[in-house]
Amino acid sequence: MKKLSVYITFGILLLMFVPSQMNAASKSYPVTTNSAEKLTHEEMQAMVVRLNEIKDMDKSSLTRAERKELRKEVRTMKSDIRDSGGGGIYISSGAIIIILLLIIIL
Repeated sequence: MKKLSVYITFGILLLMFVPSQMNAASKSYPVTTNSAEKLTHEEMQAMVVRLNEIKDMDKSSLTRAERKELRKEVRTMKSDIRDSGGGGIYISSGAIIIILLLIIIL
């Protein structure tokens, strides 16, 4: 029984220290901040209408440069809508488990 507890303790220690050493050599990427203001509701609706127009458009008659320009326009509009759409709250599954355990205990 004493050997089993020593092995379990050793295993837990190994699991605690190995991931932190692997994570120490990770690359850090520069953070870019977008200083664009939030879009109003009317601007977002206009962008959505434009996106629907582009979606319904017959693109077979367009030249290659025009299609590329449309793709670029769609990407920028989608990213603008996504960025100004509000953040939201993201909770990891571990945090949910801890919150539930605290609720049950209390």
